[in-house]
Amino acid sequence: MLLTIRSLTKSFPGTKALDGVNFDLVAGEVHALLGENGAGKSTLIKCLTGAYRRDAGEIRLDGRAISPGSTSEAQDLGIGTVYQEVNLLANLTVAQNLTFGREPRRFGLVDGRAQKRAAEEMLQGYGLNIDVGRDLGSYSVAIQQIIAIARAVEVSGKVLILDEPTASLDAAEVAMLFDVVRRLRDRGLGIVFVSHFLDQVFALCDRLTVLRNGQHVVTERTDGLDRLALIHHMLGRELEAVETQGHAEGAGVQKPEMLRFDGMGRAGVIEPFDLKVRRGEVIGFAGLLGSGRTESAELLFGLRRARTGSARDTDGPLTIDTPQAAIAAGFGFAPEDRKTEGIVADLSIRENIILALQARRGWARRLPRAEQDRLAAQYIESLDIRTSDAEKPIGELSGGNQQKVVLARWLAMNPRFLILDEPTRGIDVGAHAEILKLIGRLTEDGMSVLIISSELDELVVAADRIIVVRDRRHVRELTGADLTADTILAAIAADDSPDESSGKNPVAIAAADAPKTAKEVR
Repeated sequence: MLLTIRSLTKSFPGTKALDGVNFDLVAGEVHALLGENGAGKSTLIKCLTGAYRRDAGEIRLDGRAISPGSTSEAQDLGIGTVYQEVNLLANLTVAQNLTFGREPRRFGLVDGRAQKRAAEEMLQGYGLNIDVGRDLGSYSVAIQQIIAIARAVEVSGKVLILDEPTASLDAAEVAMLFDVVRRLRDRGLGIVFVSHFLDQVFALCDRLTVLRNGQHVVTERTDGLDRLALIHHMLGRELEAVETQGHAEGAGVQKPEMLRFDGMGRAGVIEPFDLKVRRGEVIGFAGLLGSGRTESAELLFGLRRARTGSARDTDGPLTIDTPQAAIAAGFGFAPEDRKTEGIVADLSIRENIILALQARRGWARRLPRAEQDRLAAQYIESLDIRTSDAEKPIGELSGGNQQKVVLARWLAMNPRFLILDEPTRGIDVGAHAEILKLIGRLTEDGMSVLIISSELDELVVAADRIIVVRDRRHVRELTGADLTADTILAAIAADDSPDESSGKNPVAIAAADAPKTAKEVR
């Protein structure tokens, strides 16, 4: 056994991030580390690489107990990591990045020729024939990833951790990266592959381990595991009947269409999709973390600029290429991470509520203080925001009350289309129920709402339609009697690739048609 982790435990104030986790890695295998947000994957990696000090447990490498106190110490032991965001120096050449800190020298100075030769020899084993004298930043993200891998292997050479390495790559680039990973596996490296893309996990990995809520759930071979069983392990629930009262067949069909999005997409982010939005309906986006749910919503709101597609309402075409344009069109967006993207913790409740409305007016046309006070008082009462004073800093409120203030901000804008990304995550049961009731009242008044949620029961109860998103694709739309947790999970777990009957690698098949797209991205 190359790497053995036993009873690994790590706590932070108020939470146990890892609770007695076990993990094994064999030399010459690719081992997937899976789990939803907060499962403990990042904490395990940081304990392994010396970024965190573990509270308890044991880590053994080649049978010897280790306790790295820093990432550089972990590298010296043989453990290297490559992250989704390449942490090399884009303004230096490829050769300089590959030999940084270990430059060949002559008479005390860096030997540029020897440096280039060393870099070229290093990359030969990765199938890369590139100009190592060019700046790293001039190459595509996929090339940069491979160069980062080459450096990590050169510096470390036993264990390679790949943390979401394909998140920004298209199909052709994924296939290229997988070829490199397989070569390293065949050379005897142990590779930990962290990803949310299940198709990629089954195409590349020999084994997988699932974490949930800081605990080890299961370790299995990928060739013997059913996809639906894997989803169950990750989400922590069995299929069960869910109440679908109110979702009769064809519900919502008679509501008038308000917005239409056709062919919206961006290479490497989400494949083109169509979406019709009817007045006063709730649309749900379901899928695993990283499936493309949030990215789809960000395209609709202009947080990411779509490379394909168009938008229109009943009055004609719309240009939604920035959040400002979306707000002007009557859209609102409450993000998942309210603490870093939704609230300004040091500002008061009143100031947070009027933030978007003031931004739309422009800072030169300040909203009168009396109007600010009126809006704050109105939404504190109507949303039952628990506070003694509208001037209280929002950072002092509970998570549920913070979420209500974020909702109040957008309601003050009177949007016609409101996007809510995980609106009930991290809040108590009472606030959860109140927010769902609020969504119902908003749609009765004609507002259309898009909910992104990992809570399947929540989506089934609240939504008129549910779009299932998997591996950056909108794969199925569910309505009426199909609005059940069983059907959602089955759609998330399905393997309906067009090449399914051939038994060929779906990633490699997709790559065959992708060079044009890859070129466009570069």
